[in-house]
Amino acid sequence: MDLLMVLVLILTCLLLFSYWKRSCKRGKLPPGPTPLPIIGNIHQIDAKKRHQAFTNFSKIYGPVFTLYFGMKPTVVLHGYEAIKEALIGHGEEFSGRGSVPILQMVLKGFGISFTNGDIWKKTRHFSLLTLRKLGMGEKSIENHIQEEAPFLVEELKKTNGSPYDPSFILTSAPCNVICSIIFQNRFEYKDQVFVSLIEKLNANSKILSSRWVQLCNMFPVLIDYCPGTHNTYYKNLTSIQSYLSAKIKEHEDSLDATNPRDFIDYFLIKGRQENNNQQSIYTHENLTATLSNMIHGGTENLKTTMRFALLLLLKHPHVTAKVQEEIDLVVGRQRSPCLQDRKQMPYTDAVIHEIQRFIDITPNNLPHEVTCDVKFRNFLIPKCCMTATNSLIQRRLILVIFWMQKETLRKVTTLCLSQQENECV
Repeated sequence: MDLLMVLVLILTCLLLFSYWKRSCKRGKLPPGPTPLPIIGNIHQIDAKKRHQAFTNFSKIYGPVFTLYFGMKPTVVLHGYEAIKEALIGHGEEFSGRGSVPILQMVLKGFGISFTNGDIWKKTRHFSLLTLRKLGMGEKSIENHIQEEAPFLVEELKKTNGSPYDPSFILTSAPCNVICSIIFQNRFEYKDQVFVSLIEKLNANSKILSSRWVQLCNMFPVLIDYCPGTHNTYYKNLTSIQSYLSAKIKEHEDSLDATNPRDFIDYFLIKGRQENNNQQSIYTHENLTATLSNMIHGGTENLKTTMRFALLLLLKHPHVTAKVQEEIDLVVGRQRSPCLQDRKQMPYTDAVIHEIQRFIDITPNNLPHEVTCDVKFRNFLIPKCCMTATNSLIQRRLILVIFWMQKETLRKVTTLCLSQQENECV
């Protein structure tokens, strides 16, 4: 009986492998390591050091190679030149967003980060235009950051130099800046609604990077039939979206079309203008998903960047001292820095850029998907094939991040230096 089971299993694997090979002949995919049936190449990749595994593969197969995550082929682009050629030289063909099943079960194809086609293009276009109207990259957004920075510094001072995990407050500050833009509201750091929101954001960030969730994304059937942390992620994200829906309802009740206050108002006004358009993207579901994308994406990137910045400043006190010296000389201690100070602070500017170059907050970026059959470096990548990018130089940090860091550096370095003087660090 045992022998029969083994034979059946072997035969099933061979049939699956045969079907797999036939389905992949649609395109002349780049070379890569030989996959195993069902699991693909996941046994060859360390989940915690995926970027290093990609680097090792690129040394063997070149900057463009194919890996199988489960039974789905993924073309990996490694290094600056390959990524630039794909995303700039073939930007339209590589503009699709790859499927992430655990996110799709909540977002359902809405929002900015994980959508394709007209929904993605129109939502992205509207969001960029609206954020510019709200001052992104201009004086008004700088004011939001300058308003929030003292609250962050005050929370850091309360630690009195004792060991402390800054994750919560480093999440709270950028989240407050984003909230002030999208629905004109900042929270006290002890506000229970805000605390719950931050805890859910931090928990979901850890869950998304876990091995179990990566496995669920490779084998979506696990999502529906197996217990696991993906259910916690679903519960947290659903709770966040419920809160955002309540905020949208508040805005609907108090909306003044002649005086939009924030991102939600602009979206609702546009929705009313297209009320009779059945194909309109300006729906309640799309607004909720878009707000969720903005809060999670902007908050997580900035939190991680500032954590690395603090660590590197503590590790290199001579650099911290030079930054502090330049800040004291140009800005002083009586006011917050502003965009105009940047030209007079070349050393601080260089340190911030070096921190962003050195750290690796998104080593594999978000998955892309080709929108049509595309010939790339003598390979034919078939439509809907997933592509992944792996580059230490791929950065998408917006002005908000840059200046939040600068304000944090100005005041937090003062804290760090005083702690060193008191032998508290």
